[in-house]
Amino acid sequence: MKKSPLRKKIIIALSAIGPGLFLIGYNIGTGSVTTMAKTGAEHGMGLFWALILSCIFTYILMVTYGKVTLVTGRTALFNFKSEFKYGWLLSLYIIAALIIGELLALMGVMGIVADLVQEGIRLAFDGLVVPTFWIILFFSIILYFLLWYGRYQLFEKILTVLVVLMGISFIVVFIMVKPDLMAIAQGAIPSIPDTPGSLGLIAAITGTTCSAAVFIMRSTVVAEKGWGINDLKREKKDAMVSASMMLLLSGVIMAVAAGTLYVSGLKLENTVEMIALFEPIGGKAAAFMLIIGIAGAGLSTIFPIVLIAPWLVSDYRGTPRNIHSPLSRWLIFIALLFAFGTVFLEERPPALMVFSQAFQACILPAVAIPVFILINKKQLMHTYTASTQLNVGIVAVILFSLITTYFAVSDFF
Repeated sequence: MKKSPLRKKIIIALSAIGPGLFLIGYNIGTGSVTTMAKTGAEHGMGLFWALILSCIFTYILMVTYGKVTLVTGRTALFNFKSEFKYGWLLSLYIIAALIIGELLALMGVMGIVADLVQEGIRLAFDGLVVPTFWIILFFSIILYFLLWYGRYQLFEKILTVLVVLMGISFIVVFIMVKPDLMAIAQGAIPSIPDTPGSLGLIAAITGTTCSAAVFIMRSTVVAEKGWGINDLKREKKDAMVSASMMLLLSGVIMAVAAGTLYVSGLKLENTVEMIALFEPIGGKAAAFMLIIGIAGAGLSTIFPIVLIAPWLVSDYRGTPRNIHSPLSRWLIFIALLFAFGTVFLEERPPALMVFSQAFQACILPAVAIPVFILINKKQLMHTYTASTQLNVGIVAVILFSLITTYFAVSDFF
């Protein structure tokens, strides 16, 4: 059976932006959903400007990391280790910080997915309650099986399905809620609310969107895709699609929460609370749509999270990324054990997610400053050093990263 021309065009378009889809799947996870929903619930669209800035800076650093990888043929951490006197120390710091941050996020992600699936089962089967432990175990076994036998190309296809499903779900819910478009426009004007926790939320928005892990992973997935120096234009287009989709989907989530929780004067302590609000709006169909969207977001995030440790180790050592090696399989297995964290912790998954995202913001300066030095190193980049425009953009990212790190630290203490 022949593929229709439209279907063929869609498949070609999706395959052309593979790394972007992988990072959308990683970035728009339950961390994003929870942070954007909590922000929308507590401040309406008042912090929309922080999301816009974060997405612009995400694009700038994605282009920068992609360019350095395509020109040098080496991944980010290996470049840091090779090009700086104490690069090995910087690389080890980034590896340790990212893995700690991602394990915290994994606990929150799986906890939220389990809560949502539990609620979905309860709605579908007249009050049947399945313990979250068994839901997490079910997903962990499936994920480990896929990672044991799968290849990057398979993960890309699965993530494509989950990202498309997630995007459609959130946009449908957005249309149902009908948020105030004027409030969205006003939210683009920078202002900082004088309320406790607002600085931490700005840091969390930055951490979940302009995430240090995204740029290190960007370098790896571009290399995994097999792109070379002739793909510089494609890499730039891919980064633009990825950053734009992050802005669209994150903005939609924030607007949905602003149009429901904020106008009702409610705060988000538990993701399931958000589901309950949608039954009066569109009945069980709306609730299921949101469950599918957020669960899809969560599962699309878990793939890159459990791959981050083996990929970072390979990146640092400059060795092939073989997720089927004994070391990689053990690292993936250990990561999946952390997925059960919320079963034993008193902290609710949304609070854990916001903390982990704010923690990510503190790592951003450590990945923005070194790549600024590398992309301007003529000996390394030859004729492909950064343009004046790109340099201005990277300096702006560095300043923004230092400010949001201050916000994260001051809110924590």
